[in-house]
Amino acid sequence: MANAHRGEISAQFSGKTYRLCLTLGALAELEQAQGAEDLIALVKRFESAHLSARDLLRLIGAGLRGGGHDLSDVEVAQLSVPDGVPGYVRIAAELLAATFGATASRDTSANPSVPQNT
Repeated sequence: MANAHRGEISAQFSGKTYRLCLTLGALAELEQAQGAEDLIALVKRFESAHLSARDLLRLIGAGLRGGGHDLSDVEVAQLSVPDGVPGYVRIAAELLAATFGATASRDTSANPSVPQNT
């Protein structure tokens, strides 16, 4: 069971539930793989709307290894999710949100829309 207070999430791959966590070691692995100078550069990379399949693979792979699963990126690439590419993107977004304390979807209740005169 994933512990959200520790930045963990659960995700389904190939019909099995896995725990993912971007530990300090997993973040260091991502910095190296992405050629990022530091965490800020890594975060900026993931904040961009230009993530490649390789980015998703590395991020999910690092999260799985941080969650205690000894899987290579080659093995991670063979895992499937029920809803395909959107599923991988959702898992990556949830993992980043759990790690860096952001919510996957912004709460707009603090800034309600302005009523329109009709």
